[in-house]
Amino acid sequence: MIISTKRGTPQEELQKIISEFESQGLEVTLIRGTDYNVFGLVGDTTKINEKVVAANPWVDSVTRVSAPYKKANRLFHEADTIVDVNGIKIGGQEPLVIIGGPCSVEGDESTLKIAQAVKAAGGCMLRGGAYKPRTSPYAFQGLGTEGIMAMVKAREATGLPIVSELMSEDKIDEFEEYVDVVQIGARNMQNFQLLKAVGKMTKPVLLKRGLANTIEEWIMSAEYIMAGGNENVIFCERGIRTFEKYTRNTLDLSVVPIIKQKTHLPIIIDPSHATGDWRLVESMSRAAVAAGADGLIIEVHTDPEHAWSDGAQTLKPDKFRETVDQCRQIAKVLGRDVRQPLD
Repeated sequence: MIISTKRGTPQEELQKIISEFESQGLEVTLIRGTDYNVFGLVGDTTKINEKVVAANPWVDSVTRVSAPYKKANRLFHEADTIVDVNGIKIGGQEPLVIIGGPCSVEGDESTLKIAQAVKAAGGCMLRGGAYKPRTSPYAFQGLGTEGIMAMVKAREATGLPIVSELMSEDKIDEFEEYVDVVQIGARNMQNFQLLKAVGKMTKPVLLKRGLANTIEEWIMSAEYIMAGGNENVIFCERGIRTFEKYTRNTLDLSVVPIIKQKTHLPIIIDPSHATGDWRLVESMSRAAVAAGADGLIIEVHTDPEHAWSDGAQTLKPDKFRETVDQCRQIAKVLGRDVRQPLD
């Protein structure tokens, strides 16, 4: 529910309105304007009679919000949310963030070599899977804690913040201590118990869209995290399942303007999982930047032919550099830039 007050409403009257709603168990967000103030109510507003609220002489209008999400809703938070990852800002008109790294972490030496290549090519964060949700129970499942520590060592050597996927609540303490951005993968997008637990973490969350989920379902998953207290959520579109078989998934770039219209949260694109083919990654990266995405997360490996997983969709460092350079040119046309790695 959105309530706007009339121009010149005294502070004591504003406080009375806030106190009244809070006494009914609602969370009140006050947005102050130069000419008026707007209240956003989060919680069970079905018990609120808008006619009674509108009868207050200081209330200008009362509007029920049909969307089920509140904290993620731009109506409640007009300004773009900027997520800060160790000094790297994501969202709004900040420079685009390009994240690179292997699908699976393969050990200290390999991870460091890839991290150095990512940074040299212009990537400003390192991705890598230590815990791998695989379709087959016989496929490589990741190095676990060993993989996380390999990424930590690469961060110490390069300064690149690390992004890795959290699959279960029992690893939260490990991720809270060592990982800079906690990724929730497509298969866990509606693992509501995990989302609630992640909502209590202090680290930013990269929330991937599910394999066959609607945009509203995706936003509602972000709402779960934000309702728990963690409002540093970054959406990540990684392609959805359709009848098309030529690509691994179908990249839905229409979500970029939709997410920016409906929410105040940043959104990045994963062209690697979306296409499943390294030959398509560069063009889809360019398209994502042109659509207004706040960043990219791309799989990079120094030897994709022998990568432990997803080598077919992985760029070599030189191709990654070309992609970063091309995205920078497109971003500048749109009045933005690509974030340089921090020293």
